[in-house]
Amino acid sequence: MMSEPAVLDAARAAGAGPAAAAAPAAVEIERLSLVFQTADAPVHALSDVDLRIARGEFVSFIGPSGCGKTTLMRVIADLEHATSGSIRVNGMSPQAARQARAYGYVFQAAALYPWRSVLRNVMLPLEIMGVPRAEQAQRATAQLAAVGLAGFERKFPWQLSGGMQQRVSIARALAIEPKLLLMDEPFGALDEITRDHLNEQLLRLWERTDKTVIFVTHSISEAVFLSNRIVVMSPRPGRIIEIIENHALPARGRTLNLRESPEFAAVAHRVRDALRAGHSYE
Repeated sequence: MMSEPAVLDAARAAGAGPAAAAAPAAVEIERLSLVFQTADAPVHALSDVDLRIARGEFVSFIGPSGCGKTTLMRVIADLEHATSGSIRVNGMSPQAARQARAYGYVFQAAALYPWRSVLRNVMLPLEIMGVPRAEQAQRATAQLAAVGLAGFERKFPWQLSGGMQQRVSIARALAIEPKLLLMDEPFGALDEITRDHLNEQLLRLWERTDKTVIFVTHSISEAVFLSNRIVVMSPRPGRIIEIIENHALPARGRTLNLRESPEFAAVAHRVRDALRAGHSYE
C-alpha cells in the first residue's frame, strides 16, 4: 500500500494541486487517448491526457476550437469512448456513472421543449427516472428557485430571455441531484452583461452546493473568474499543456470587481501565455 506522501505525489503528477490531491477524486484520468476513425484518415482528438479532479472543485477547460475540450467532457459523460487509457467518475466507470445519474450535463444551447412549461422542462429527467409526480414538482420548483427563477414555473421557454433559458437548463441538470455538473460553454452565446450575471450566480450556486463543476469555455476572463484550477489544452491532438492553480483569488465569495485586480490580471496572463505556447506545441 502506498504511503500518504506517495499518494499525494502521484495525484499531483496527474494534475492535482495540494488541496485537490488530499480530497477524494470526482474524476481520475490516466494516459487517455481518443482517435476517431473517419473515411479518409483517423482524427487524433485526445492524446495522453492525465488529470485528477477532486470532489468539490470548480475546474475549467480552455483552449482553441478543436482542441478536444468538449470531447474530453463527453468522455467523462460516457458520450464518447476513449481509444486507450483509463477514466473513473466518482469511483466508477463513466458508463456506471451515467446509469447511476451521477452527473448533470448543461449543453451550449438550452435545448428546452417549447411546448412544455418551464416547470415541466425541469421535471422531464425526473419523469424519465420514474420519480413520483409530487416529488418531481417539489424538486423542480426548488431548483428553479436556486437559479433565481421562482415565479416563472408556468412560463414557456419562448417567453424567456436566452440567459433565463440557460438557467432553466442548469435547474434541469441539478434536479436529478448529481454529484458532478458538466457544463459545455453554457454562456458562450449570451451578451456580456448577461454572461457576467450568470457567472456570479453560478459561483453562488456552487458555493452553496459544493458540487464538482467541470466547465468548458473559450473565455480567459470567465475561466479565471470561475475556477479553482484552469486546464489549458493544445490544438489537436488535444493535450494538457498546463494546469494553473488559481490561488491568487479567494476560493469563495468572488465578485466581478476582482477582474480589475492585479491578481486577476496575473492569472489571466499565465493562461494567455500557456495558450500561446500551445499553438507551437509539437
